[in-house]
Amino acid sequence: MNAERPLPITFPLHGTRLIEASAGTGKTFTLAALYLRLVLGHGDDGDHNNAFHRPLLPPEILVVTFTEAATEELRERIRDRLAEAARLFADPDAEASDPVLAELLNDYREPEQRARCAQRLEAAAQWMDEAAVYTIHGFCNRMLKQHAFDSGSLFSLELQEDASDEQQQAARDYWRTVIADFPVSAANALQSDNLGNPDALLAACRPLLGLREADPDVLPQSVRHWLTLTGPQADTEQRARQQLAAELPDFLEWVRAARDNKWLNGNSYRTNSLPGMLQTLQRYANGERLNDKGYETLAKFSHDGMKLTKAGQAHRPDFAFCQALDAVMEGRANTRLPRTDLLAHAAAWIHQRVDKVRRQTATIGFDDMLSRLHDALHGDNGERLAEVIRTQFPVALIDEFQDTDPTQYGIFSALYGGREADLADKRTGWFMIGDPKQAIYAFRGADVFTYLKARRATEGNHYTLDKNFRSAEAMVEAVNHLFTYSQEAFGDVFMMDNAIPFETVKAQGRKEELLVDGAPKAGVTLWVEDRDKPVSAGPYREEQAARCANHIAHLLNGAEQGVTGFRDGDGFTPLHPNDIAILVRDRIEAKAVRDALMERQVRSVYLSDQDSVFAQPEAFDLLLILHACAAPESDSRVRSALACSVLDLAYAELDALNQDEVRWEKTVEQFHGYRHQWRTQGVLPMLRGLLMEFQVPARLSQSLDGERALTNLLHLAELLQQAATRLDGEQSLIRYLEDAVESAVEEQRSGSKESILRLESDDDRVKVITIHKSKGLEYPLVYLPFICGFRPADKNKPPLRYHENDHLNVSLEPDDSVEHKADHERLAEDMRLLYVALTRARHACTLGLAPYIKGRGKQNQLERSAVGRLLFGGGVANDGLMAALAPLACDAITVMAPPDSDLEVYRPTEQAMTLSDELRLPARQREPWWIASYSAL
Repeated sequence: MNAERPLPITFPLHGTRLIEASAGTGKTFTLAALYLRLVLGHGDDGDHNNAFHRPLLPPEILVVTFTEAATEELRERIRDRLAEAARLFADPDAEASDPVLAELLNDYREPEQRARCAQRLEAAAQWMDEAAVYTIHGFCNRMLKQHAFDSGSLFSLELQEDASDEQQQAARDYWRTVIADFPVSAANALQSDNLGNPDALLAACRPLLGLREADPDVLPQSVRHWLTLTGPQADTEQRARQQLAAELPDFLEWVRAARDNKWLNGNSYRTNSLPGMLQTLQRYANGERLNDKGYETLAKFSHDGMKLTKAGQAHRPDFAFCQALDAVMEGRANTRLPRTDLLAHAAAWIHQRVDKVRRQTATIGFDDMLSRLHDALHGDNGERLAEVIRTQFPVALIDEFQDTDPTQYGIFSALYGGREADLADKRTGWFMIGDPKQAIYAFRGADVFTYLKARRATEGNHYTLDKNFRSAEAMVEAVNHLFTYSQEAFGDVFMMDNAIPFETVKAQGRKEELLVDGAPKAGVTLWVEDRDKPVSAGPYREEQAARCANHIAHLLNGAEQGVTGFRDGDGFTPLHPNDIAILVRDRIEAKAVRDALMERQVRSVYLSDQDSVFAQPEAFDLLLILHACAAPESDSRVRSALACSVLDLAYAELDALNQDEVRWEKTVEQFHGYRHQWRTQGVLPMLRGLLMEFQVPARLSQSLDGERALTNLLHLAELLQQAATRLDGEQSLIRYLEDAVESAVEEQRSGSKESILRLESDDDRVKVITIHKSKGLEYPLVYLPFICGFRPADKNKPPLRYHENDHLNVSLEPDDSVEHKADHERLAEDMRLLYVALTRARHACTLGLAPYIKGRGKQNQLERSAVGRLLFGGGVANDGLMAALAPLACDAITVMAPPDSDLEVYRPTEQAMTLSDELRLPARQREPWWIASYSAL
């Protein structure tokens, strides 16, 4: 490889190759440059080893990424790149500052060559609307439809994302087909194990759906063996119940004597617990089914399990049921339900049945798109299908490859992998671009182990982007120093058996420099709090939120005074709120820091992957209001609406309504009027009138977040109006909103695109954003106030996921060993999440550190967090965090005590535009949606 020329120019445009691109190193720039070279057929006149065998057109170059937003952004970036290159080639005297374009101009020096290139590039830019830039699901769906004969699919398939109804029906079919043949004793055992109905069975096996861990047509041997044992065990239990029923009165007399004479062990038979334990015996004698805890109580009354004092040994009871309970306990130990095997079979059976039903009804889900194309490519007609797709797309560029899962990798391996003859002839190209250090989407199915498998398969064809174009030199140096220090001091910084070593990157640097209070700021600042006792999650969150908010208010006040901002030569740009991002893990952390910011008069906006308007508090309040308007004769519903936070009636006023019958009647009549308006004019005019009568806009305009709340209300009203055109009556519209709210909250889905709305004024606010959503974004200043927090794997909260030999395992009955493996992988992903968080900053990143405990622990557990693992390895030094971190301090890293968190209010010289200001703007300066929404207000 020629080191003097940039990688996008020297990269061979054929074969199977992997490009690793650390954060900020120009991944999208490189991808667009490779696309440009493929369009030009670049390399044919120079280094023949780097050329594809012919120029390609946009419909022939497959580009795959993982989200719709990324797809559109990538398409536009490529279009702009092609258009820019076309303009340069069309100008005979053009010179390019861009190193890639400069190299291309140098390789095509003749006027005739440049004219042909300009023509081809311009045509490609205009053709980008037809370019093959897809999400992975979009690509699979198109291939199934376009090549229906070869893939065994249908030409027309209806997308049906939600499979819950089909899964529920399949679970019932499984119950009728499989479980119904179990003996009664087995059915009772299932009931005791909380698997006594199809819905419970489906809920238990849902984590295993789609894993294909069992043969759906053959019941596991362990389950069949268990079925043969449940009958004898049921007989044993029946005898024990009968003997207990006969002897229970005499046994109760013995227990009274044992209690009075202290024959029973006081720890095992506490005085306040003994009545409940005896009641469990009575329930068992009556034939009731017990859970595991109930059987634990029975064991304490068996012959071998009874705990007696020394004085009680001479008075051990000689009841037949005690011996019978010994047999029951022994039988339970030998006949325990093979729960995981049964659920794995049920999951495979349900998955197969849902797939069959969807094929019969010509429907398809997102996961089906991938699995059907994967199965088709690995089926009897797979090679023919692969050849057809390769002919259509001879080159594929896969962006964000670290987010691939085994099914996706299997698809592209079948298409482009292992074809040595074609690779030698340069007839295909498969270029994977990614960064394993940014593999943070395991919860979505992404699998870093799949990436590592691809890396091994492409050994010898690896390329690296090693220059950071995003961040200032101090920021790059700080990240390099932190991860290099950890790797050298503790080894295997990303905890993947050294499969993901940290490699330092060079810094391109930035022209502007960040000044805080008139002085340059270090790339990374560690706020280190030394304290004798570790702090738990709640106080840590509260303290760090206050410090972070106070520091931001201080910076913004400094910006108003001209001492905090960005210096570029002789120019100076004050810091703005939208230059600042606070990265969090969840809504709880987001609320804590936003509340602290609001105390200090700093506006913020929360951005997350689940940012649906249906998940906002206003949606819940709107449900109460709609219920009251639809049924004003119901006093309880009207009172609930009046008490909601949107209407925000004072307690005194609510109490007055309770006491004054006349006022109450007027209020009820008011809601009758809303129902009439709803029926005659529609839900949108009704809601606007209601908001005006209760003075909601005027009240919300007085608060920092009022504009957001009112926007949510008006947006919800717009969506309800749209839904009303296809629904009949008030109750159906209420049901629509209930379903949307339930879907947004319980399933944590973001909803359709029209359910998300951003204000222009959001751009003037501090961004509070989840670390996951921040990936791919950049901000001048970044705060990580809650970075010590972590969520350990817990064997009491299955399922737990872990890998062995690159294979994903899902444990429904984890033990200590599984918990350890799962927590190791949790911490490894947290390390990658920390890397993503640190590399979002252009100039500076601040972290809040403190001795930290999780749950009821008393010892410092900071090393179980990613930042603790990075800074301290396997344990935290006993001489205090500040002393332990002192060696890290350098020009790029500041280690300091946390700043004072006393309230400092942000006081800008020019207040941000309020809601009332927005309403007074001329119509041409407002967005069309705002005109429609505010005209009635």
